[in-house]
Amino acid sequence: MVLRAVVREGRLLVDEPTTLPEGTVVDLVVDDEGDDLDEAERAALHAHLEASWKASERGEVVPAADVLAELRRRS
Repeated sequence: MVLRAVVREGRLLVDEPTTLPEGTVVDLVVDDEGDDLDEAERAALHAHLEASWKASERGEVVPAADVLAELRRRS
């Protein structure tokens, strides 16, 4: 469930209908505005993710334990 609130006079104001029982305590978390990627950077990220996904579908993967062991060996 997502609830939106605005800050008015230093208080959080939630004006959303809900089916939650009266007296329910709700924790609010500030929404992260996202990352600082521009469109070219975002396109490059998505291209790399797509290529990685396709490689994994072809079985071109290395177990995480092997990667960690290699990193430990190098340090």
